[in-house]
Amino acid sequence: MPEVDLFQAHRRRLFAVAYRMLGSASDAEDVVQDAWLRYSAARPSELRSPQAYLTTIVTRLCLDRLKSARAAREEYVGPWLPEPVLTDDRSEPEHSIALAESVTLAFMVLLETLSPEERAVFLLREVFDHEYGDIAAMLDMTPANCRQLFHRAKTHLADRRPRFHESMEAKRPLVGRFVSALRDGDGDALASVLADDVGFWSDGGGKVLAARRPIFGRDNVVQVLVGIRRTAPSLGIALEDVTMAVVEVNREPALVLRVAGQIDSVYALSIEDDSITGIRIVRNPDKLRFIDGQLRSAAH
Repeated sequence: MPEVDLFQAHRRRLFAVAYRMLGSASDAEDVVQDAWLRYSAARPSELRSPQAYLTTIVTRLCLDRLKSARAAREEYVGPWLPEPVLTDDRSEPEHSIALAESVTLAFMVLLETLSPEERAVFLLREVFDHEYGDIAAMLDMTPANCRQLFHRAKTHLADRRPRFHESMEAKRPLVGRFVSALRDGDGDALASVLADDVGFWSDGGGKVLAARRPIFGRDNVVQVLVGIRRTAPSLGIALEDVTMAVVEVNREPALVLRVAGQIDSVYALSIEDDSITGIRIVRNPDKLRFIDGQLRSAAH
């Protein structure tokens, strides 16, 4: 098999690793491209396992980026959320609960609480099912150290790990009610679909209007959502120019909101027990370019 075809055969899996490591689709694309340049400069015929070699390159590049990004994220304006990605096309290399759960925005935010090394070991072992010996070789450490990092990461995540329910279709009626209530600015209808302890996070990155702190509780979140609808005209947004489309983002239902055809925000919805338990809104324009490209490609 030509080396370019061999690389392409692993590309989706490499992107899946890089995206979960970095929380940025655009950075993950850069890492995968860099891995290709390094791979093409090597001698693939002499490699025992091209997949292991490529995964090693990607993981180490991600570790370097994560370490340099931590300081920048500490200074981030408002809540930080990962770049959303469209998952309607089932582009994951495999389909499993572990893979699906690990790409949700809630879980990826939780991964931010781990050290870069803990994050790498946890993802490679728990999500991508690599053996400890292989992980040790990738990270240049001992299998015993890998086991210790994995145990530490899993213990840290255990109590806060969100429950994941795979059926998108089962969630659509509830999402439809949310969209209608949001479009109408109907506070009572919004309250009927939100959990008592619903959380609300809005990522504007200091570049667009967004809540600077998380908001919790049904009444508080309803007030914010109704306020968004009510204040739109005063911000120069004509309601007739606003369109909403329901898609699957990061393995959860999401609302893509456009103003005059331009993407404005993505509302990712976490749902448990027929209630919306979390609303994560990405408005930072830098974080919307990748998914906007995905959506436009899907439309053609």
